[in-house]
Amino acid sequence: MAEQKQRVHTTPAMKKRRVATAAEDQPAHMNRVVLGELPNMSNVVASVDPNTRVKCKSKAMDKNKGLATTSAKTTEVIDGKSDNPQPRRAYHAFDNYEYLRKIEMEPKRRPLPDYLEKVQEGVTAYMRGILVDWLVEIAVARKLLPHTLHLSISYVDRFLSLNAVNKQKLQLLGVSSMLIASKYEEISPPKVKDFCEISPPKVKDFCEISNNILTKKEVVEMEVDILNSLKFEMGNPTTNTFLRSFTRVAQENCKTPNLKLEFLGCYLAELSLLDYECLQFVPSLVAASVIFLAKFMIQPKMHPWCPTLQKYSRYKAGDLKECVLIIHDLYLGRRGGSFQAISKKYKKHEFKCVATMPSPEIPTSYFEDV
Repeated sequence: MAEQKQRVHTTPAMKKRRVATAAEDQPAHMNRVVLGELPNMSNVVASVDPNTRVKCKSKAMDKNKGLATTSAKTTEVIDGKSDNPQPRRAYHAFDNYEYLRKIEMEPKRRPLPDYLEKVQEGVTAYMRGILVDWLVEIAVARKLLPHTLHLSISYVDRFLSLNAVNKQKLQLLGVSSMLIASKYEEISPPKVKDFCEISPPKVKDFCEISNNILTKKEVVEMEVDILNSLKFEMGNPTTNTFLRSFTRVAQENCKTPNLKLEFLGCYLAELSLLDYECLQFVPSLVAASVIFLAKFMIQPKMHPWCPTLQKYSRYKAGDLKECVLIIHDLYLGRRGGSFQAISKKYKKHEFKCVATMPSPEIPTSYFEDV
């Protein structure tokens, strides 16, 4: 009969001796340090290459060692070589604007300004306006973000620039485009079944101005067609993209945000979506025109454009004239007067009733260079 192994009872004292022995047997370079014994890393002095000039926002000189210690703020390398894999200079808002201006000009991200004449046969500018007006109603009902609405209209225009669509399919195109934009932009995008069901009661909730019945299968198939036609390039900048930046620049000297300027800018930007003629302008120019007009409407006796806005946007007042006048006509009801969804939305107190503000004629002198 085999001898049974005796179970050795390990005491706490034995465990301590075993740990101490294991630590002594480790090589010097393998010694471990308890986390509580680590020095404060913010005070650690890193070696600095004397051939590299470094500009620090805050620094303290170690008088004993003559070394510069930097704070946790961003360090910017001005010249020389550096082994730091980070960018050579700090990120700047102008870099982002430069990038957006570049990609907004790419043909694959831009709709044709005359696609109704060159591509479409049965679709008119008025039909497009009806679709946009209806999509605004959906966005309000579903509480979608403004950028989701702008992206939706962008997808519609880009798709119509590439594919001839029967006018009966416009509503389907709009719903599928908004579904894609919601997936791209919203935190909790609505599901396909939220937009349409085979049963008429559900369709009625989302198709108030149309008698068409959309099925889930139709929406999904159109979604696939849109993604394939646009080659999955869904992140193009819109008017709303630039409007947010221009609004911040326009309020540079304001101690508190001017909500009326922000809401009025959003209203005018959405009005521009209604008009087919605005497709001839790039989104950044439309956004700059919106800020021009919004500032004029709030303070008609002050020149709405300033050197700061001109420098940042790179548009002179004269560059904006044609677009500003079109949007102004939209606001006064001279264009797109039969489409009321946007106006109804911004007549509410939550948007400070900016759709009811008076607006005089714009002096011609305001379009002269500042």
